Amino acid sequence: MTYKVSIFTASRPEILMEGEPLSFEAYPLTRPEYINAMVHFYRGEMHRSLVWRTRLDTTTNWAVLTVAGLTSFAFSDPSHSHFILILGNLLIAAFLCFEARRYRHFSVYRARVRMIEENFFIPIIRRNLVSPKENWREFVAMDLDVPKFKATFYQAVGLRLRRNYFWMFAILLVTWVGKLFIHPTPAQSWSDIYARIAVGPISASLIIAMGLLFYALILGALLSTVGQSAPPDEVREMEREMQHWKM
Repeated sequence: MTYKVSIFTASRPEILMEGEPLSFEAYPLTRPEYINAMVHFYRGEMHRSLVWRTRLDTTTNWAVLTVAGLTSFAFSDPSHSHFILILGNLLIAAFLCFEARRYRHFSVYRARVRMIEENFFIPIIRRNLVSPKENWREFVAMDLDVPKFKATFYQAVGLRLRRNYFWMFAILLVTWVGKLFIHPTPAQSWSDIYARIAVGPISASLIIAMGLLFYALILGALLSTVGQSAPPDEVREMEREMQHWKM
């Protein structure tokens, strides 16, 4: 004799044969279950975005401390070479690349957080349960299945350069010029400064050419990203532009 087991849920009973395995899809998703799941999902995405935001701040702190340390070291003794400031530019550029990579990961989770806030929590708070973006759930589900960066590496470099790193490169440049003017003794002419630029076998003209090339690249990255659609962040809310989500 075959027995049947009735499993009652909040919406309808499911009649299954005794011993038949229960699948996840066999249970209807109730409204409280959906809201509870979304709340926990939001908290998880918020945590991940905060973790990557902390990593961004950590990289910026490293860069600021490096600039401060190099500046103090360069002016602490007239015998200290100005070449340490030139090498400092390369170190700050490496921090910029690290931070751009971290920002790309941060923007993924931050975009999901903003999507949930705009389309789930705002309708609840307004008590008008109509989401601004009708198919936002499909975009979030797709992004969970196949995550996609919301900003290119070049965009991330340009954004972090405008926000923080341009000023660090400018400080190093001003410090380098000031070092040439006053150490080891105050310069009396431009020829004195030009002679001080040379370091060992590296001629002054080569150092100047490399410096101009380096800062031309910095200015190029800075100016070429001005006016472009900024990567998604907590202020601009660029996740409303859905091309950042599409495959």
